[in-house]
Amino acid sequence: MVETWDITIPELTGNEVRRAYIYLPESYETECEKRYPVLYMFDGHNVFFDSDATYGKCWGMKEYLDETETQLIVAAVECNHSPDNGRLREYSPFSFRDPRVGSITGKGKITMEWMVNTFKKDIDERFRTLPDREHTFIAGSSMGGLMSLYGVMEYNHIFSRAAALSPSIWTSPRKLDQMICNASIGSDTVIYMDYGSREMKHHADMERRYNKTMNLLMEKKVHLTSRIVPNGDHCEASWERQIPFFIGTLLFQVDC
Repeated sequence: MVETWDITIPELTGNEVRRAYIYLPESYETECEKRYPVLYMFDGHNVFFDSDATYGKCWGMKEYLDETETQLIVAAVECNHSPDNGRLREYSPFSFRDPRVGSITGKGKITMEWMVNTFKKDIDERFRTLPDREHTFIAGSSMGGLMSLYGVMEYNHIFSRAAALSPSIWTSPRKLDQMICNASIGSDTVIYMDYGSREMKHHADMERRYNKTMNLLMEKKVHLTSRIVPNGDHCEASWERQIPFFIGTLLFQVDC
C-alpha cells in the first residue's frame, strides 16, 4: 500500500506543494503492534508509479516489496521540478560549477535538515516506525545518490545505512573527498554503492573517480558493497534491476 499526501518545504520553496509517498507493507494493517525500519528516498515521484515518474518509468518499488514481503516502510518526497536547476540545487551538498549546467548553489544541507528534523519526525509520529539509528536508512540515485552518501556521512547519528545508485560524485569531487575523510561515523555503518558500466562514459574519468570514492569509504571502515552493474545505465529501468541488491544490503542482519 502506498499513501500519498501534499507537503511543503518552506525552507526551500515556500508554499509550493509537492507530493510525499509512503509505502506500508501488507502486514501493517494486520499486525497492529509491529514496528518497521524506515528507508527514506529521494525523487519520490519516480519510486512507485509510472504515471508520476518524470520519464514514464518508475523504480517499481511497491511491486518488489509486496512480492518479497519485505518488512520495511519507505518514505519518499518528490523533488523540485523547477527548470532553473531546482533539483540540482536541493540535491547538492556542495556548490559547484559545470559547463553543462552553469553555477549551482548547493542547498543539500537545507534539504537534509528538513528531512531529519521535520519529515522524519512527522513519519515517526504518524506511523509505527522503529525510529532509532539502527533501523533508519537513506537511498537515492544520481543526485539523490550523492545526497545519500552525504546523509550517511554527515548525519550518521540518524542514518546507519545508505544506498547510493549511480551517485553524482562528479559534481564536487574534492569537497566529497574531504567530507568522507573528515566524517565521524559509527563502525557499523553500511553503504551500498553502484555505477552502471554504460554510464561510465557520461563523465570524464569516472572510473578513477568511482574507485577513489570507494577507497576512501573503505579507509573509513565502512561495510561497503560496491558494484559496477553490467550494462547498467543512468535510468529508472536500470535502477529497478538493482533493488534486490541494495535492499538486501540495507536489511542484512537487521533485527526487524
